[in-house]
Amino acid sequence: MNAIEFDRVGKLYRLGQVGTGTLSHDLNRWWQTRILGREDPYLRVGETNDRARKGGSDFVWALKDISFNVAEGEVVGIIGKNGAGKSTLLKLLSCVTAPTTGEIRTRGRIASLLEVGTGFHQEMTGRENIYMNGTIMGMTRREIDAKLDAIVDFAGVERYLDTPVKRYSSGMTVRLGFAVAAFLEPEILVVDEVLAVGDAEFQKKAIGKMQDVSRGEGRTVLFVSHNMAAVRSLCQRGIVLENGGMAFDGEVNEAVDFYINGAETEEDRQILDHIIYKKDFLRIDRILLNGTTADRTTMTPKQDHLQIVIRGNTSEEMTGNVRLIIKKLDGTPLAALNEALYSGRTITIAKGPFEIHKQIRLPKYMADGEYLVDLLLYRPSVMDYLKVRNALRMRIEGFYDPYARPLDLKVDGFIGLESEEL
Repeated sequence: MNAIEFDRVGKLYRLGQVGTGTLSHDLNRWWQTRILGREDPYLRVGETNDRARKGGSDFVWALKDISFNVAEGEVVGIIGKNGAGKSTLLKLLSCVTAPTTGEIRTRGRIASLLEVGTGFHQEMTGRENIYMNGTIMGMTRREIDAKLDAIVDFAGVERYLDTPVKRYSSGMTVRLGFAVAAFLEPEILVVDEVLAVGDAEFQKKAIGKMQDVSRGEGRTVLFVSHNMAAVRSLCQRGIVLENGGMAFDGEVNEAVDFYINGAETEEDRQILDHIIYKKDFLRIDRILLNGTTADRTTMTPKQDHLQIVIRGNTSEEMTGNVRLIIKKLDGTPLAALNEALYSGRTITIAKGPFEIHKQIRLPKYMADGEYLVDLLLYRPSVMDYLKVRNALRMRIEGFYDPYARPLDLKVDGFIGLESEEL
């Protein structure tokens, strides 16, 4: 039996100002849609949800023609790039907004955690919010009483239970929100990328709880995440969204591989295309990794170092260092350069133009395989200046060392890298 059914569902948004442009048209729209129950007479054909392309229409399909079923007890991962339509799909399922076209059918109570503080009243205490959410889900006070201690213990907010939620940190809010959603026994649990707010310990607990909910209690889970390792470990099936449409629906490992390898079709992508600035006073003109500005490179056996050049301009003095993380294609971190944190080695960058040069020794037994590289410029325990997620997709053709093999977290442990100033 299906717990969730999406039947040709679409969601159309108008860009810019809301309204038809005139009061008479607004009144006519209200009369036709609200009173007579007819289709919106001012609804126009929208364009594909491609945030990289300007387009000429004022209307965009955040989702279009989405059809799939989810069986009771199934755990499905919804993956895709930012802006692909993942959160819109979950909001439609949670009745936060209504679909423009199509129909959604569900069986059972739905508990949603779509963003930090979803469903919480900021002026009410944590305890009051737990009871309010449980009541909204159709539970009696006695049922909520029986779950209260487990919710508070899991969230770790016992000391702040009778404090208004507006005084909670974002981490505390998401812990309590997840605990409420998971412990009040919904038939369907909907979880967006909010778990990224929590610390590593809480993320591990949350994933474990979702596994218990799905496998032990036979409940349905829809899970959105950019953490491919978590998607692989938790989900049985994956749905890949792209520009508002379904690009893939199938076994989770195949879905993750489709999502990761799908980027290979993109041409002329540059490292700077992935940059995320954390401070407005900083601008980067050029990033070179092993002599290339492209986000893909192949390293031959003679290349046992990764060279980094960062050139930019800052209007404020900065103190920090470069941080580099080498990951598997599913996002599992394997090795990192983190000298500013581990050994206190920092560099001072004066106002104006600057250039940073570093050379990083790769593990000598690193063999054939493909890896992703994250790059950060940061001041440890204080701030990030910039982050370049998946800056480089690095193919290693293998080193001469006779013991060369792919990096394995279980065998090698997490590796600390060292750098040389150039």
